Amino acid sequence: MAKTKELLKDTRNKIVDLHQAGKTESAIGKQLGVKKSTVGAMIRKWKTYKTTDNLPRSGAPRKISPRGVKMITRTVSKNPRTTRGDLVNDLQRAGTKVTKATISNTLRRQRLKSCSARRAPLLKPVHVRARLKFAREHLDDPEEDWENVIWSDETKIELFGKNSTCRVWRRKNAELHPKNTIPTVKHGGGNIMLWGCFSAKGPGRLIRVKERMNGAMYCEILSKNLLPSASLLKMKCGWVFQHDNDPKHTARATKEWLRKKHFKVLEWPSQSPDLNPIENLWRELKIHVAQRQPQNITALEEISMEEWAKLPALCKNLVATYRKR
Repeated sequence: MAKTKELLKDTRNKIVDLHQAGKTESAIGKQLGVKKSTVGAMIRKWKTYKTTDNLPRSGAPRKISPRGVKMITRTVSKNPRTTRGDLVNDLQRAGTKVTKATISNTLRRQRLKSCSARRAPLLKPVHVRARLKFAREHLDDPEEDWENVIWSDETKIELFGKNSTCRVWRRKNAELHPKNTIPTVKHGGGNIMLWGCFSAKGPGRLIRVKERMNGAMYCEILSKNLLPSASLLKMKCGWVFQHDNDPKHTARATKEWLRKKHFKVLEWPSQSPDLNPIENLWRELKIHVAQRQPQNITALEEISMEEWAKLPALCKNLVATYRKR
């Protein structure tokens, strides 16, 4: 038999109100479009329990005792990589036989869910201290300060890289049909290296780096593109330049060039790519480029430049939400 739909809280209260007003069960049912038997059941429930709320329902007893729940919760809290099979074996040794599905359901009730482990930079204690120091120093900085920063970085975009996912409608056993697959080639089919910068006002210049970058080449890139980007973005006087601690960024020649140009550089903690909002921008750029499916390196470069120019709104949002991170 099909499961009936539960009455809304408002409907249940109306049934009681109409009953107290002296109406019959039949009249109430016709007025509210509810079966007479349902009206009667609701009235009896109200007379017995003085409430129309759902009462606790009985069910099958839990396979795992409260003590067992605490045990497996404590185990996964100490070691999040514990598998469901390990927990099944632990409970079996304790005299409780359960399935993996029961383990999943029990941990879900404890607000624990199995997820893919995130990849994150390997942090040494010195890195942790530097990142914490950076956060404390800038925690109360107003949003206007972050709007006056030009963020920069380099990235590599592959021609057939794993830049995006795609869902397809297909029948069973048709997963390998060419229409249902994303073609891949070894080593991504070639790639291009890009240097770019942006601020809250939009994307700055994006250029392709065709040779292996060193300190001298990096200074040349900055001299030709950083000031024009600041002018393009109409940055306020005293704007701040951000780049990470890549060796070519911290080279003596680079530091000397920045000092001579009187650029104010944001002090940056090591091993902190996740603190740089341009990483989110690169991700979006790669997704948009992959959706257009370039077929050669020339097209890859052209499409990258076109998609970069379409990101002003995202730039503003990334900087506006930076304080929350």
